[in-house]
Amino acid sequence: MSKSGFIPAHGKYRDLLSYQKAEIIYDLTYHFCRRFLDKRDRTVDQMVQAARSGKQNIAEGSSASAMSTETELKLTNVARASLEELRVDYEDFLRVRALALWEKDSREARFVRRLGTAAALTYETYRPFCETRPADVVANIAICLIHQACYLLDRQIRRLEQDFLRKGGIREQMTRARLDQRKHSTV
Repeated sequence: MSKSGFIPAHGKYRDLLSYQKAEIIYDLTYHFCRRFLDKRDRTVDQMVQAARSGKQNIAEGSSASAMSTETELKLTNVARASLEELRVDYEDFLRVRALALWEKDSREARFVRRLGTAAALTYETYRPFCETRPADVVANIAICLIHQACYLLDRQIRRLEQDFLRKGGIREQMTRARLDQRKHSTV
């Protein structure tokens, strides 16, 4: 519980590494679509919306966390599902063009993972690679980032589950706070 009451702290989604990765994925996807896809292609809207959904649902879930663990879990899962949808779009892009998909432990994938340890994690870290390299490289960078974000979201979901089991939901916390208040108040 927070010091001011029973409602827990919430809404600090910009501090979440999963959100930071999702924001980079959104920016990368926006630029990827502008560079490599015909703006009339329906895939452009699908990819940008999936990237946006990943980012926005993390923010919305975090903001809703104070009043509903269920909503936070649901939205975090939606964010993960949206990013998985986007990963498949990037893989489809590579497959239909007969372009290589990097192996998980390839030199290139390991390089992208190392970039992800930068102190200031923003699109600027990836911009020199995403805006100068060919489509197959940029698509693979996006896939690597999506794998990282999904890994982080999986950990976040497990943590939310553990917190719920340990503390309960908001209704249980409200009941405990009310009973505690009654116990300590003087009549």
